[in-house]
Amino acid sequence: MKIFVDADACPVVRETEEVAAKYSVPVVLLCDTNHVLHSDYSEVKVIGAGADAVDFALVNCCKAGDLVVTQDYGVAAMALGKKAYAIHQNGWQYTNENIERLLMERHLVKKARRASSKSHLKGPRKRSAEDNWQYQEKLERLLRKIREEKDG
Repeated sequence: MKIFVDADACPVVRETEEVAAKYSVPVVLLCDTNHVLHSDYSEVKVIGAGADAVDFALVNCCKAGDLVVTQDYGVAAMALGKKAYAIHQNGWQYTNENIERLLMERHLVKKARRASSKSHLKGPRKRSAEDNWQYQEKLERLLRKIREEKDG
């Protein structure tokens, strides 16, 4: 098992590495040439810039049983299609039971945004240390669950 992180602007890289190190799970950070990262723990793969280049590279790298960290519902859906696990940077797990609803909500929001003359929608609230701690707790819980299923 490996953890693949859609690392372009991902706020939980350090937290992911801490949990992964605790469980001796290798991490691969994928980023484009605009977000070059350095890590003492993870393998860093720099993917050429281009629309969705990192997303497609990540999905091509992951396989069944791997874990993908992404905020992109489309990437999560493709990872689930490969029988990988997927978790959002806020700590909630993408599943076959919730991914269709999430994709539909994303579609409806995008459609509403295009139909509205307002282009200044309020963004998400600022991320807190508590958010990062909760993500770390949920990631650890998911890793334990995956290990139990594997050892099952």
